[in-house]
Amino acid sequence: MTELRTPRLRLHPIDTAEGERIVGRRAGVGDDWAEDFPFDGDVLGVKGFLAATAAHGDRRPFGHYRITRIADGKAIGGIGFKGQPDNGCIEVGYGLAPSARGNGYAAEALAALLGLAAEHGLSRVVAETTGDNVASRRTLERAGFRHTDTNGDFFGYEVLLSAPSPSTPAR
Repeated sequence: MTELRTPRLRLHPIDTAEGERIVGRRAGVGDDWAEDFPFDGDVLGVKGFLAATAAHGDRRPFGHYRITRIADGKAIGGIGFKGQPDNGCIEVGYGLAPSARGNGYAAEALAALLGLAAEHGLSRVVAETTGDNVASRRTLERAGFRHTDTNGDFFGYEVLLSAPSPSTPAR
């Protein structure tokens, strides 16, 4: 599976071995991580990826991606799909190491993931965050999501996708 690229980021699809290194917080040969990567939220997301992979096999392209900053080659977070598409819809989750926050990286990575979802014919992407996570809510809105509902402490968001035109190049 090819990695996704944005002007400032590479989104690399992880495999089980890399996922286990992230969960164990043990960089391997060739891993170049920011000092505060992986953080707790990323470990949690990768655990979900590993459980889904163990239960259902390789789910790419609807898996988990390591976010790497092109400028210095450091891994700074993760982003991925939670599960597989259902009736043209899929959920996403993301997180950045504290040192990488506040630079628009999460919205940039989300835009790349939305493009991938559209290329695979999906029509809707949803996400959820806590109401007190104002930064995440703003990130979702910058990436084109709109607030759809509130359930207790959780705020639901969605973005409706257009199918890519026939001239849209494949990744």
